[in-house]
Amino acid sequence: MEDKYFKQALSDFTIEFASGDAIRSLSDKGYSVKKIKSKLDFPTPEERIREIVWKHYIDNKTICLQDPKETSSVENYTIKKVYDSYGRPSFKKVSVKADEEAPGSKQVSIKADEEEPGSKQVKVEADEEAKEYVECDFGKRLYQNKDEFLKSLSVLDEEEKDYILGLPWPLTKVWHVKNEKFAKIITKLSGEKSNGK
Repeated sequence: MEDKYFKQALSDFTIEFASGDAIRSLSDKGYSVKKIKSKLDFPTPEERIREIVWKHYIDNKTICLQDPKETSSVENYTIKKVYDSYGRPSFKKVSVKADEEAPGSKQVSIKADEEEPGSKQVKVEADEEAKEYVECDFGKRLYQNKDEFLKSLSVLDEEEKDYILGLPWPLTKVWHVKNEKFAKIITKLSGEKSNGK
């Protein structure tokens, strides 16, 4: 029994070491789970890629499990991976104090070459509240009527469909950041709804 948990912990560690950073980097580019799998050098199960991408999206607030407008004044949390005595991984919700830097919020100073004429220092701030989010309930719609949901995705191209179907959407509402890719998906799906298909 302990051997089974050891093998699982070793497998998780190997996948994280060999593919974790690549998976997160490719997901930041908006790639679907299917496309990420095709680009990896190390053979990684699709389910494991899905888990890493989902956790990464939650951590960097690409996806929020609560309405971002309502949670802005509420205490922030982060998810930490912890292991039990058998080496089994699990996730723990940990409070992030206001004076600590939360994941996804950072200040970066970019300094141009001082010898270049007209050079100047630029300060860039990543402000979470400046992000715009779209409410979606893909998990609930998929669970309630899979055929109808899949039919509604017919307006999307293959990569967009793979993006939606590759994520483990919960049965509740979530909020996805309105980036360029997701804005296109929502626009197409909204057009499909208004056409009454």
